[in-house]
Amino acid sequence: MPLFIAFVIAVIVVAIVARRNAGIRQCRWREDRAGSKGALVKYNCINCGAEAFRSTGKPDRCLSGQPKSGL
Repeated sequence: MPLFIAFVIAVIVVAIVARRNAGIRQCRWREDRAGSKGALVKYNCINCGAEAFRSTGKPDRCLSGQPKSGL
């Protein structure tokens, strides 16, 4: 019985850790140096096609559901 309880707890912990960054893992960001504008670096998602400009670091969430600016 204690082994079963330990197994259930382990499954719950793994499920929580797997869901924690689910929104981030949907997009896979790649830097596009040709599209950069001064201090802003352009990033393209190879998974959904979203574009983002950041001054520091890669985007930290999926932007696939947001409308593109300038349209």
